[in-house]
Amino acid sequence: TQAGGLKAAKPGDNSKDVSVQRVLNEETLVSAAQKVKEAGRDFTYFIVVLVGIGVTGGLFYVIFKELFSSSSPNKIYGDALEKCRSHPEIIGVFGDSIKGYGEATRRGRRQHVSHVEYVKDGLKHMRLKFYIEGTESGKQGTVHVEVKENLETGRFEVRYIFVDVETYPRRTIVIEDNR
Repeated sequence: TQAGGLKAAKPGDNSKDVSVQRVLNEETLVSAAQKVKEAGRDFTYFIVVLVGIGVTGGLFYVIFKELFSSSSPNKIYGDALEKCRSHPEIIGVFGDSIKGYGEATRRGRRQHVSHVEYVKDGLKHMRLKFYIEGTESGKQGTVHVEVKENLETGRFEVRYIFVDVETYPRRTIVIEDNR
């Protein structure tokens, strides 16, 4: 016989049959324990992957809601800034290239658009305030926007957009007024 192999048992010799049987049972027990261990590890990996998919889905939902929803302050800010850029009186005061920015943070970034959300008469309202500058030197303005929810469409509609020009002579330019 070869090394490591099993010898053929003689029909009258029961001791070898028992030893071969015992070796097979031990291999079966070890493989069953390994299967349970692998199944537990696979289940743990499955849970980790499931949690990862849940967290990723949550992040995509928040990003989509903030950037593409009609009710997000950033979307309303972008729409109001475009209306300011296309308004002829604003172009006449500030110049062609108009940029908008929000409140300054401690790090000097001006990306945060100040907004307040409230409910009045059962309708959601939002007020925003941001700033604009143009190519004309020293010309700055503060834009005030208010929107309210339309119950039929569920979207926010503009109530008003005003621009306070902060240079002499001080004046207010009305972009849109639907009050």
